[in-house]
Amino acid sequence: MTPLFTIGYQGSTPDRFIATLHAAGVCRLADVRAVPLSRKPGFSKAKLATRCVGAGLDYSHLRALGNPAPGRAAARAGRTDEFRTIFAAHLRTNAAQAALRDLIRMARTAPTCLMCFERDPDTCHRSMIAAAIAEQAGFTIRHLCADAPAQYVRNAA
Repeated sequence: MTPLFTIGYQGSTPDRFIATLHAAGVCRLADVRAVPLSRKPGFSKAKLATRCVGAGLDYSHLRALGNPAPGRAAARAGRTDEFRTIFAAHLRTNAAQAALRDLIRMARTAPTCLMCFERDPDTCHRSMIAAAIAEQAGFTIRHLCADAPAQYVRNAA
């Protein structure tokens, strides 16, 4: 089965982040942040896209797969069940479904990695996106750890 990777940049640097992607064989980074800005240098959309292109990686921002503001607020407050309910509803929207189809097409043409902030995929909406893609298109999910190049957090079921 074709792998689909996920990664969070929390606790990493741009150099380690890119090295992890390269070590895993990733060719395309799919940024699934609703708001692709970061206080961490090098991880805001424009700088990250430029860095990716310079490192030989394709970069795509898929805003429609970002966690909506109420979901982000619930996640920050530790209300995991609420966050998951909000994001599950968001994933059923027409815009999110169209973006999922686009992402599946992209992932079928090159090794692709979903990217957001959180290090732990269980606390990030990207794991829900990955699960939806695995269910719809049969990908194997591999969660990467950005502060340890080529080391998987785990393979998802």
